[in-house]
Amino acid sequence: MSTRLATKGRLINDARALHFTFNGKQMRGFEGDTLASALLANDQMMVGRSFKYHRPRGVVASGAEEPNGLVNMGEGGTFEPNQRVTTTELFDGLKADSQNHWPSLEFDVGTINTHLSRFLPAGFYYKMFMYPRSFWKHVYEPFIRQSAGLGQAPKDRDVDTYEHFYAFTDVLVIGGGVAGLQAAKAAALSGAKVLLLEQTAHLGGRAPVDGGQVEDMPVDKFVEQTVVELETMPNVTLRTRCMGAGVYDHGYVLGYEQLRDHDPSAAGPRHRLWRIRARQIVTATGAIERPLSFAGNDIPGVMLASAVRDYAVNYGVSIGDRTVVVTNNDDAYLTAIALKNAGLVVPVVVDARVQGGGELMEQAKALGIRVETGKAIAKVKGGKRVTGVALCTQAGEGAVLEEIECDAVAMSGGWSPVVHLWSHCGGKLVWDADAAHFRPDVDNPPTGADGKAFVTAAGAANGALHLATVLGDAHAAGKEAAQAAGFKPRSASAPMATGPECAPMLPVWLMPQGASIKLRTKAWLDYQNDVKVSDVQLAAQEGFESVEHAKRYTTLGMATDQGKLSNINGLATLATALNANIPAVGTTTFRPPYTPISMASIAGEARGEVFQPIRKTPMSDWHHEHGADWEPVGAWRRPYAYVRGEETVHDAVMREINQTRASLGLLDASTLGKIIVKGPDAGRFLDMLYTNMMSTLKPGKCRYGLMCSENGFLIDDGVVARINDDTFLCHTTTGGAESIHGHMEEWLQTEWWDWKVYTANVTEQYAQVAVVGPNARKMLEKLGGMDLSAEALPFMGWADGKIGEFDARVYRISFSGELSFEIAVPASQGRAFWEAMLDAGREFDLMPYGTEALHIMRAEKGFIMIGDETDGTVIPQDLGLDWAISKKKDDYLGKRAQQRSHMADPERWKLVGLETVDGSVLPDGAYAVGEGVNENGQRNMIGRVTSTYHSPTLNRGIAMGLVHHGPDRMGEVIDFPKVDGTVVQAKIVDPVFYDQEGTKQNV
Repeated sequence: MSTRLATKGRLINDARALHFTFNGKQMRGFEGDTLASALLANDQMMVGRSFKYHRPRGVVASGAEEPNGLVNMGEGGTFEPNQRVTTTELFDGLKADSQNHWPSLEFDVGTINTHLSRFLPAGFYYKMFMYPRSFWKHVYEPFIRQSAGLGQAPKDRDVDTYEHFYAFTDVLVIGGGVAGLQAAKAAALSGAKVLLLEQTAHLGGRAPVDGGQVEDMPVDKFVEQTVVELETMPNVTLRTRCMGAGVYDHGYVLGYEQLRDHDPSAAGPRHRLWRIRARQIVTATGAIERPLSFAGNDIPGVMLASAVRDYAVNYGVSIGDRTVVVTNNDDAYLTAIALKNAGLVVPVVVDARVQGGGELMEQAKALGIRVETGKAIAKVKGGKRVTGVALCTQAGEGAVLEEIECDAVAMSGGWSPVVHLWSHCGGKLVWDADAAHFRPDVDNPPTGADGKAFVTAAGAANGALHLATVLGDAHAAGKEAAQAAGFKPRSASAPMATGPECAPMLPVWLMPQGASIKLRTKAWLDYQNDVKVSDVQLAAQEGFESVEHAKRYTTLGMATDQGKLSNINGLATLATALNANIPAVGTTTFRPPYTPISMASIAGEARGEVFQPIRKTPMSDWHHEHGADWEPVGAWRRPYAYVRGEETVHDAVMREINQTRASLGLLDASTLGKIIVKGPDAGRFLDMLYTNMMSTLKPGKCRYGLMCSENGFLIDDGVVARINDDTFLCHTTTGGAESIHGHMEEWLQTEWWDWKVYTANVTEQYAQVAVVGPNARKMLEKLGGMDLSAEALPFMGWADGKIGEFDARVYRISFSGELSFEIAVPASQGRAFWEAMLDAGREFDLMPYGTEALHIMRAEKGFIMIGDETDGTVIPQDLGLDWAISKKKDDYLGKRAQQRSHMADPERWKLVGLETVDGSVLPDGAYAVGEGVNENGQRNMIGRVTSTYHSPTLNRGIAMGLVHHGPDRMGEVIDFPKVDGTVVQAKIVDPVFYDQEGTKQNV
C-alpha cells in the first residue's frame, strides 16, 4: 500500500497539517504536498476512470505530463473541472471529486466497455454511427453527447478575478531547473534584462531529487546559491508558478501565472496572463520520462520511475512496500537506490538491455538489489491496484519465466526533451537515434522577421540529459541569447559538474518485443484516451499512414495530454507497423498552450460590465439628464430621441426632424470614427483603400469615400479630410472605427509593410457636434470667432479656428441635406461646447436630435447607410454609386473582385426609392414579389426593403430598397406581402426624396 514515510520529504512542512476531501472522504496532508502526493499518502491509488473503457486509473507521473489524475475541484463559484492532481498544490479545505464514472469511482457501470473492447477498436465510431441513418438523431447523437467530454461544466458564475500583465525583456528564460537558472545567470551577467518563468512553486527542477555534484558542492546547494545570486541582480526577475504557455511570432510569449491556487483565501486575482515581448527566448523546459508499453501498464500502481522517486524524496510518500523497477536506461536505477535507502523493498530491477547499465547498476547491486538484464515484464497482475508482475525475456514473445509479488511498478522508457515551445513558432526537430528522442534542430530554429533565430533551447530540452552537459549547454545558450539581444556576454566558463557514467540506453517500444496480440491489446500508449499498441497497428493496417491521420483515427495524444507521454511511443509503434524509420513518420503538431489554461485568465478583466464597456461621449451625462431614449450602436450608446413629457418616442422623432428642417438642430456626432493616416505614402495608401482618388485631395478640402473589402463588397463609407501634404483624417461609421482601423493595419503590416504610413484611431480624443438647419450659420456667427461664410468655408471644406472661446475644427459637410457644420473640439471641452451651443441657439428654438431623426433625414435625402443598404453582399454599383469609383487609378481593394462576372451581372438588384401607394410605412426587410414561382414553388423575389421610415417632411411612408432592374422601372408599382397576409403596394421612385437639386445644403 502507499503511505507516508517517516522522513516526510524535502518539500513537506509537517508542522502544518492540511485537511481535504476526495469523493467526500476526509483526508489529511501537509503544507508542501500536491494533491497527488496527499492522495497517495492516504493510499488512494485509484483517482479516476479512463475515457473510453472506464478502466481504473491511478497517478502515473508527478508533473504536468500526468494523464490520469484529473478531478473536479471546488464547488459553486469556485468549481473547476479537469484539474491535474500532480500540479495542484494542497490547501486546507480543498474539495476534489473524481471524474468519468457512474455511480461511483469504485463501482462504475461504464466498465462494461472493457468487456466489449473487441467490438470497440480504434475508429469504431467512424463505422458504427453511420448506419442506419435514422438512428443518428434519436440514438447516436444523444448517446455521444452524453458520453463526450471529461469532467462537468461549471454552472455558477466564477467568483474569482483575473488579470493581464504586459512585460518587455531582453532575454526570457522559460524553465527554472538548473538549466534555466544557469542560462538566466549567463545572460544576466552581460547586463541584459532577464525574466525567468518556472511553472512549479520551486526552482531547481529535478536536480535536487536526482543528485550530483556541482563545483564540489551538492547540486541542491548549487541551486540555492544560484537563486540567491539571481535574486540580488536588479536586471533579473524570477516568477514561480508561472508557465510559458506559448511562443509566437516577433518574440511574443504567453505566460500563465497561478497566483493563489495554492492559497484561495488570499486577496487578489487568481490567475494572471502574461503578454511578453522578448528579444530572445531560451527554452529550458527539461525532458519528460517515457512509459514502457507492456500488458497491464495502466493498472494503478504502475508509475514512471522518476515520479516514484519524486514522491519518495520530495514528499516522503512510498507508492508501495515492494516496487519492481523496469527500465531500458540507467536513470531508473536512481529510483531503485532511493527506495532502498528509504527502507523499502525493491524485489528486482528488470533491465531490457542484455549488457545492463553502468555505475548506477553497480551501486544498486552493492545495496543488495537484484538486477535482471535482458528481461521484460510480460504483464502486470491486478485490477484496481498492482499485485504482481510476470517476467519474460525481452527478445521473446512473452513466455513467463517468473512471477513476483509487488504493489508498485516503476517504469522508465527513456527521456524526451520538451520541445513544444520550440516547435510552436516553427522550430524544426531532428531524431537522435542514440537517445531515441526528437530534439531541437539547431540549424532550423524559429526565426524572426529578420531571418535570425530568436529561440534557443537549453539543457535537457536540447537533448542534454546529464548534469555536466546540461549546465554547459545552458551556459552557452544564455550567452548566445544575450549576444543576440545586443549585449556582450562575459567570458566566464560553465560550472563543473560530476555524475555517474551511464551505459547507452536501448530503444524499447514494446515489451517483450515479440508480444502476442493478447498482450498487445493490453499494452497502453495513451492512458487518458485508451489507445493501445494494437490500435495504432490497426490504424496502419487500415491505411492511416500519416501520423496526423493516425492520431485522429485512434485519438492518440488528444485532449489534455497532447502527446506528452504517448507521443514518441505511438510514433515508434506506427513506424514499426509501417516498416519505416521514426524520422520518416514525423511528429504530430505541437500547439499552444503547453498545458491547459483557464478560460477566465484569457478574458482577464473583460467580464461582466467590463466585458465590453459601454462607450460614452463627453455629452452622455447631459443626454441622460434630458430624456434620451438610448440606442446601442456598436459598443456605444447614442440617443435615439429626446422624449419630452408624455410624448411617445415616435412623436419625439417627428418633432426633432421638423424643428431641424425648419430652424436648427444639434447632433452629438462624437461616436463617428476618426482615424489619422500620416506619412509620405499616406495618399498612395488611401488610394488603395478607397474606391475614389484621395491623393489628389487638396489640404483644407473633404471628399466622400467608399471602402470595399478585397472581395469587392462595400464595408464602410465616410468623409476624408486632408490636413496637410502627408496627413489625412478619415471619418468612419460609428460601428466601424475599430474594424476599419484594424483593416488598415492588416494591409499595412502584411501586404504593404514597406510603405511609410502611420495610423492612429483618435475617435475618443474629440467631441464632434453637428449644427444643422437653415439658421446654423446665424447661430455660430452669434458666438463669434472664425469666418464661416460660404465664401470662406465652402461646402466640403474644413478649417481650424475659434467658435466663441473654443478651439475648433469645422467641417462643412451634411448628412441631412440641410446647411450643416460638423465641429470637432477636444473631448475635455465637449460638454461645455455642447451647452454653449444650446445657450446660443435658444432664440432659434435649437433642439437636439437623436439617431432616428438622423436616419430619416438622410433617407429623405437618399444617402445610404452602411448596415442598412449594405449587408456584406452589396457593391457600390448596386447602390448607384458609380460616381464614387475612380476611373483614373489602376487598382483599389475590391476592384478586381467587382469585375467578376457575378459582380458585373446586369441582373443584380439596384437601389431605388419606394413610396407606398397608401402612404403607409413598409415593413423593414420586406421582400417584393414578382410573377411566377421558383424551383421550390415559392414566389419569385424581385427586391427587398433596406430602409423604411415615416417622413414628417413628406408626411408619408418612404423607403429605400434594392430591386431587380430598379432604375429602369421608375413609376412602376410592385407588391410587398406582409406576414399577416396583406399586401402593401409601393411605387418605384428616385431615392432622393428631398431637395434633389441640393440647394439647401449649399446655402
